[in-house]
Amino acid sequence: MQTSRDEMQTSTTQIGIGSATHVGRVRSNNEDNYKIIPTLKLFVLSDGIGGQANGEVASAIAVQTIVTHCLELSSDRPTSDGDELPSDMSEKTNELAKATYLANRMIHGASVNDPRFQGMGATVVAAWLDGLRLSLVHVGDSRAYLLRGAHLTSLTLDHTLVAEQVRSGILTPEQAQTSPLRRMLIRALGVREEVEIDIHEHELCAGDVLLLCTDGLTGMVPESEISDVLVHEHDAQSAADRLVASANEHGGEDNVTVILVRIGATGL
Repeated sequence: MQTSRDEMQTSTTQIGIGSATHVGRVRSNNEDNYKIIPTLKLFVLSDGIGGQANGEVASAIAVQTIVTHCLELSSDRPTSDGDELPSDMSEKTNELAKATYLANRMIHGASVNDPRFQGMGATVVAAWLDGLRLSLVHVGDSRAYLLRGAHLTSLTLDHTLVAEQVRSGILTPEQAQTSPLRRMLIRALGVREEVEIDIHEHELCAGDVLLLCTDGLTGMVPESEISDVLVHEHDAQSAADRLVASANEHGGEDNVTVILVRIGATGL
């Protein structure tokens, strides 16, 4: 299992950061990729699809493209007609969205131009902190959660066929858990030339915990257990390691990756 620990201190707060990834107990290769840039407070996680090495390539492109764009702070980079950016969002949120649109084009272009990568794609969930403002973009079924007090809230909606059926009332949540189609994505980066992404901003509070994760966690570990780990394990890295271990204890049927950000008690 790969893990990393980081802490950053500003004049007003300390942020605890933990992360871990594991291939799981069934698969032979890890198609998850993630990157943390502590100095930017930027967190990007992606789960590749397409089988064999293709998923690994797609998720690597997604993560590297988003990180590179945000590092360069290229606000003047051209945006295609398909990139619909909200007018009421912050500059960082729009930059994160532009980076995600660019990642879609990069993955799709690689898929079209190289037969080895035909059909590959990736999910993504990326978070960028600016003070207590959280910029969040999301495509697919990797998720972002917020723990506030003892209450765990999902900040993202899965872009899967089954999740859409639950939202439409066709399936109950209980039926969705056992559906053979529960992992069928209806949105992913790179599958088409254009993609619709979810773009949000949230105001955080001191004591909040932000969790980014692939479906290797949520497909194995109940939300009640995830919440329990986050509530009782106050060290971000220890909590990340515990969540990944739990996914493997529950069967480890998929790659699993988590990023945790614990907001210090005095704000950012």
